[in-house]
Amino acid sequence: MPTAIAVTSADLVLPPTDPQTPTAAVLQAPGTQSLDEALASMNTLLERHGHVVALYPASIPAAHERRMHAVRSVMETDRIALLKIDLPPLGIAVLARQLRQLSVCDFSAGVVASAARLLSHYVYAGALLSSVAKLDRIPVSLKSHAKSWMPGSQFAVLANPRPQLVKLGGEDTLAGPEFATQLAFARGQHASDWVSETLAPGWQVQRAQEVDLPAASPAWWGTTKLVEFAAFLPEISVLYQLVSSVRREQCHWCGIQLIGDRCGFCSAPVAPSENHPHAAGVLHRGSP
Repeated sequence: MPTAIAVTSADLVLPPTDPQTPTAAVLQAPGTQSLDEALASMNTLLERHGHVVALYPASIPAAHERRMHAVRSVMETDRIALLKIDLPPLGIAVLARQLRQLSVCDFSAGVVASAARLLSHYVYAGALLSSVAKLDRIPVSLKSHAKSWMPGSQFAVLANPRPQLVKLGGEDTLAGPEFATQLAFARGQHASDWVSETLAPGWQVQRAQEVDLPAASPAWWGTTKLVEFAAFLPEISVLYQLVSSVRREQCHWCGIQLIGDRCGFCSAPVAPSENHPHAAGVLHRGSP
């Protein structure tokens, strides 16, 4: 059975890319599930899949994060990876779906878990906002704060991989990916078609798909008047090639296989001299 991928809310489970892409489990918040129920659910996942890789937002309520760590501690298992991801909600949903795709490949659970850090660098996550007055996730200049109070102002914001903020109508544009992507976007209380009609063609995305807005997105972006978006690598062949291009190591602490500079299950770092980055030239504009 493939490694189980888990998230912390049902709205982070995007539709599968193909019939082979499995769904994700949802690790419920303490207010909706008792500890005993959480333990039973996790035990079922481990029995069915062997390992669980759980992604959760860095902005998640502290009680929910404590619950997940409590479950892993009580079960005294090293087969649960808890990955705190500092991406906007839609970016996390996209990343979780990529791990779901990889989970059915011939990668070990440790490689799937540590692939999250690698793949997050290739997710271009941002939003179209009507105001940045309450945006505190990325740097916002005083000038931009002042402009956000002007009627009709709109801002294009990129949170990952490099923060950027531009006011629509000016000469600046958001720096997009230099490789082939698809785009997922989700509307809040904003009627603009800028993301699908201007950003997507400008970034030369292969396909733009509208999805439901995650419930945590308005709080993350500081406004309900938004259109969130995330450009991502859609093809399993490209994801497989990217992950395969990184040298695999054995974690010196827990012994599981990994890629990159840190174990996804125990968080132990790999010595810098042992770490090998992905091969150059794996991605380029026009990749399948």
